[in-house]
Amino acid sequence: MAEQFAGTWTLASSENFDDYMKAVGMGFATRQMGNITKPNLVIQVGADGLISMKAESTFKTTEIKFRLGEEFDETTVDGRNVKSTFTLDNGKLVQKQNWDGKTSTLEREIQDGKLIAKCIMDDVVAVRTYEKDASE
Repeated sequence: MAEQFAGTWTLASSENFDDYMKAVGMGFATRQMGNITKPNLVIQVGADGLISMKAESTFKTTEIKFRLGEEFDETTVDGRNVKSTFTLDNGKLVQKQNWDGKTSTLEREIQDGKLIAKCIMDDVVAVRTYEKDASE
């Protein structure tokens, strides 16, 4: 089921992302970079179930590798040390990040051939839309 997310995705639009970054505690300079950066998201699913998710941009490239349902340590692009867990829930790839008594949820799903990422922190929701690389 995670295979539907595999590929190279380019950020096409972003709504309310600055408010989400504020809600998770990012500083002004990091938010400025986050607002102007248009990352590519490269997702690979290995035959052994290991999933790789790489965010590539001119600002910074980060990569995480994980298995569904297994908690792991992640350092976010803004330097937060979180415990992350990914699950598949009704076709959505759901990531829970926990740190300092806080929880953020990132829901990724495929709609009309696009990858829609909802970034949720408390009552703040940002929506980022990615389009698949045409060469894939």
